[in-house]
Amino acid sequence: MITVTKTYLPLLSEYIKYLKKIWESNWVTNNGSLVIELERKLKDFLGVKNLFFVSNGTIALQIAIKALGIRGEIITTPFSYVASTSSIVWENCKPIFVDINPETLCIDTKKIIPAITKKTQAILAVHVYGNICDVEEIRKIAKQYKLKVIYDAAHAFGVTYNGISILNYGDISSLSFHATKVFHTVEGGALITKDNKLGKRISYMRNFGHKGEEDFFGLGINGKNSEFHAAMGLCVLPAIRKHIKKRKDISLLYDKLLQNSSLHRPKISKRLRPNYSYYPVIFESEKQLKKTRNNLHKNNIKPRRYFFPSLTSLNYVDKYSCPVAEDIARRVLCLPIYESLSKEDVKEISRIVLKSLN
Repeated sequence: MITVTKTYLPLLSEYIKYLKKIWESNWVTNNGSLVIELERKLKDFLGVKNLFFVSNGTIALQIAIKALGIRGEIITTPFSYVASTSSIVWENCKPIFVDINPETLCIDTKKIIPAITKKTQAILAVHVYGNICDVEEIRKIAKQYKLKVIYDAAHAFGVTYNGISILNYGDISSLSFHATKVFHTVEGGALITKDNKLGKRISYMRNFGHKGEEDFFGLGINGKNSEFHAAMGLCVLPAIRKHIKKRKDISLLYDKLLQNSSLHRPKISKRLRPNYSYYPVIFESEKQLKKTRNNLHKNNIKPRRYFFPSLTSLNYVDKYSCPVAEDIARRVLCLPIYESLSKEDVKEISRIVLKSLN
C-alpha cells in the first residue's frame, strides 16, 4: 500500500543507543538530558531563540493561547486541521473565521480587518502545507490593532522566508512533531518565541506551573514530553535535510508529470524555501476528485482529502460563510509524498491521476 505519507524510522541500532542512555540514567521524563539536548539542537537547526518541546502540537496551541492571556475573539482560518479551531474553543475563546486566499490557501489578510471587533484579541493563522501566510501584512495589522499573533506552523518545520525561519514571526509559533510530519518524535510538538519573558512563562506552564519543587509560577498544565520521544527526535533530526531534498525531487517530478493537466497547485512565494511536506492538487470539481481518489484506491494508493471538510461545518462553532475555503476543501487532494517513495511509484500515481481526468 502507498499511503499519503509514511513515518520515517531510523536504524533501530541508533535508537537503542539512546535507550541505553535512558536505562543508565533511569530518568525517563521531567526535562531529562535528552529533552534538553533535543531542544538545543532544534534551536540551532531552525535558527530560533526559544523553543520548548511539548507532548503534541495541540497542547502547544493551547499553551500559546493561555500564555498570551487571550480570552476573547481570535480571528482564524477554516482551512486547517481541526486542532487549530478546537484549541481556541477548548480555551474558552471564540474563533472568528475569515476566508482564505485562493492562490496561497492561507488566511486572506484583506478579510482580517473587517472581522476585527472590540472583543478581538488575536490572530491565529496557519501556514498551510508549508506554504506561508502573508506574515508582513499580518504584522502590520496586529501592530495597528494591538493584537497578538499565533502561527500554527505544524506544516512549516524548516521553512524559511527571505533566509529567515518562518517560526520567528508572530508572538508564538507552534509546531507538531507527530509521526506524519517531516520531522517527528512519534508524538510531540513545540512552542517558539523570540520573547524571553514569554518563553519563561511557557516553560513553567508546560510543567504544571512548577517553579521549583515547592513553589508555583502560576497556572500550568502537563505538557511535558519524555526522554523516549526526545530520543526519536535526536535520531530523526540528522536525516532531515536529506529527506527534504528527496521530497523536493518527488515534488518536482509530480510537477513535470502533471504539468499539462487541468489540476491547480497553490502559489508559493519565490522568497520561500519550502519543506515539501505535502503535495496538494486542486481539481476542477469534487466529482473529478472523487473519481480520481476511487481509481487510486483500486490500485492500493491512499491519498487524503486534506483539509476536508471546511471547519465552518463544525458543530461547536458559529456559522460563517467562507466560500473560497469551502470550495477548495471540496476539491483539494494530497497525493502521496515521503522520502522513500520511488520514482516508479510517482509515475504510476501520476498516470492514474491523468487517466482519471479524462
